[in-house]
Parts: sequence; structure tokens; C-alpha cells
Amino acid sequence: MVYRIENSLDLMELAGQGVTKTALLPLVRSINCPMSEMARLLPVTERTIKRYRPQQPFNRVVSEHILQLAEITAYGTEVFSDGEKCLRWLRIPNAALGNRTPFELLNSRFGAEMICTELGRIEHGVCA
Repeated sequence: MVYRIENSLDLMELAGQGVTKTALLPLVRSINCPMSEMARLLPVTERTIKRYRPQQPFNRVVSEHILQLAEITAYGTEVFSDGEKCLRWLRIPNAALGNRTPFELLNSRFGAEMICTELGRIEHGVCA
């Protein structure tokens, strides 16, 4: 099933229905990380992810986090005009993020907010 996301209400509805394991896999590929690393970003264990059937939806909390990761990845790709540049930026320690890599902070809503703020600063030319 393909979802058309036009606004935050659509995201809320999708999170309520649950993102499926099948829908998670393209995100795993796009950010170029193994499932074990993805599991560390999500509030679910790798073992639990492996047990899910392809069309089985995750609960709302996991689904919201998956959608947040997808949003940040899309925003970073837009800011850098290149998915590969975004992926490199996610893996480089950043002084504005306490010398942590943005990727390390993706497991928290607060970290995600910090990443979005930093991407906004880059987008508006406030920092490089």
C-alpha cells in the first residue's frame, strides 16, 4: 500500500495505522545501515523487528519514530541537495551537537529536534 503524505495529519493517521516492516526496509536501505543499527535508533529490539511479518504494522510509538527518521532523512537530502551528502553529514561529529554525530542522536525526539535545528541553520546559511 502506498500512502500519500501531504501534512502532519496524514503522518498522524499513518502512525496510528502502523508502519509495516515492508515499509521500514526502504528507509533502512536509504540511510545505509544494517537492521541492528536501525534497531538501536528505534524503541524496539532487532529481534522483535525480525519476528514481524512483512505486512505486520508496528505500534504507534515505533511507527512515529520510523516516520520521524524518514522526515529527517528527506529534509537532510533537501538541504544538501544530495542524499549521499546528507548521509555523510549524519556520520560526522558536529560541534553544535556536542561533538556527536547526528546519527547518534536519531534515537531520541530531542536529538531529532536538534538535528532539524542544525539542518535549518545549514539551509539558511547560518553555519556550514
